[in-house]
Amino acid sequence: MSPPKFSHKALELDAARSCSEIEAAIRDQVTQKLRLRGAVVGLSGGIDSSVVAALCARALGPDRVLGIFMPEADSSGETTGLGRSVAKSLGIESVLEDISGVLEAAGCYQRRDDAIRSVLPEYGTGYKSKIVLPGLSERRGYAVNWLVAEDPRGKEIRVRLTGEAYLGIVAATNFKQRTRKMLEYYHADRKHYAVAGTPNRLEYDQGFFVKNGDGAADFKPIAHLYKTQVYQLAEYVGIPADVRSRPPTTDTYSLPQSQDEFYFSLPHGQLDLCLYGWNHRIPAADVAAVADLTEPQVEWVYRDIEAKRRATRYLHSKPLLIEDMPEVGV
Repeated sequence: MSPPKFSHKALELDAARSCSEIEAAIRDQVTQKLRLRGAVVGLSGGIDSSVVAALCARALGPDRVLGIFMPEADSSGETTGLGRSVAKSLGIESVLEDISGVLEAAGCYQRRDDAIRSVLPEYGTGYKSKIVLPGLSERRGYAVNWLVAEDPRGKEIRVRLTGEAYLGIVAATNFKQRTRKMLEYYHADRKHYAVAGTPNRLEYDQGFFVKNGDGAADFKPIAHLYKTQVYQLAEYVGIPADVRSRPPTTDTYSLPQSQDEFYFSLPHGQLDLCLYGWNHRIPAADVAAVADLTEPQVEWVYRDIEAKRRATRYLHSKPLLIEDMPEVGV
């Protein structure tokens, strides 16, 4: 008998069983391994943080979960409202921490704007911007980052970024994730709680996080789940429909920006299939037929998956020591 052909069913979950297993792991990790009383979750209004908050509430009880809303000057106007709807639906405590003042004091916005002005000198008050990569269908060899800006009159400007400008913009915006994590640990310390990480498998595997920012956490309960599977759990645990229907966004830049145009070059549904295919050594032709891509495109994605793993391996690494040290607390 020939093996079953690859299909979308490869990413289908038994949601009840998956939730039960994750909830049991959360209880063991937080209360037994970490010896802490509850969990802190940064709520962004997105699907990942919402599902993590729901799983923590189900595992530990709503009274032992704290949700934190941390908007800033560039955040979408709907971010906090969606986060509040999640907290209300779960019955968890929540606090608001507007981080705009901290970022302003640290020079986040000024440093970012200075980097932008190195390629777009007129950039200033009233302008908005984001960084984009060409989509998979637009790729012609090596991928180049572009700045998309909008002037105060609404006119769009596209400028190719130099390596220095790109790194400067990203380094400045990384203040946002690191500031949020600082506040999560403040509230975790005062309540004797653990900090829950929210990356899904796609983000964790491909290094789509900031080291010592959103990459920092005490436990990461959905890092083994493909984004498609996170949506399945969201429906099962009752995440509000307006959150489940919201397209994945970085919510980092002043112009609306999807994750795929900033980093992945493909919508998560297609990329999940490609990542699953690569992980299970499924031929590119089989994945292409299911993901609505060509075989050469899937082969390109396979190469990009490995390239991103190599380039971001340091994000997962512990600090390097000169001499090996015995494990502490073991």
